[in-house]
Amino acid sequence: MSILFLIDDKHVPLYRVMWVAATPHFCGSDECQHEGDYEIRLEQGEVVWANRKERDDLLAALEAWAGGMEESDHEEWE
Repeated sequence: MSILFLIDDKHVPLYRVMWVAATPHFCGSDECQHEGDYEIRLEQGEVVWANRKERDDLLAALEAWAGGMEESDHEEWE
């Protein structure tokens, strides 16, 4: 498994990902180029945008890279 993940046309190191949006972006602006894309926030305030498949694949890669979590581990956070 690689520590790099391809988002759009960028190879992003998994350790730089701070958070991944659960819902697609919507701002209503006519000039917005990211309606329906998912925001992926990186260190130092950088942002990359992903489609749904890229977002889902990134979440799976982050889980695998972190060693995975048991379902019971998720319940503690809720």
